[in-house]
Amino acid sequence: MIYEFKSRATGSVIMTKPVAEWILKIVGKEPGATGIVTVEQMPAAIAALRKAIDEERAALRAEESGGVAAAAPEEAAGEDAWLVSLAQRAFPFIEMLEAAHKAGKDVTWGV
Repeated sequence: MIYEFKSRATGSVIMTKPVAEWILKIVGKEPGATGIVTVEQMPAAIAALRKAIDEERAALRAEESGGVAAAAPEEAAGEDAWLVSLAQRAFPFIEMLEAAHKAGKDVTWGV
């Protein structure tokens, strides 16, 4: 299943169900078949996503620095190399929220 986020200020952003529900929980929204992020809620949603991204980055840095020198990028590509960060997944949604907020338009979603 996919989630499609829409705003009259931007194009659509499409995400798989697990990613969309993860992001919705971060911004304080209940995942579901339909929903809305109002213009008034957007600054808090953007801040929550940026905070979660910063926390993920800090956790990854702490994990990597566990007393061992950082490996070169080609050496660091181990079994977790396929993982995609929250920042990469959330970036299109953050851009959508920023543009919609600037234009004064809500963001809605449907599955």
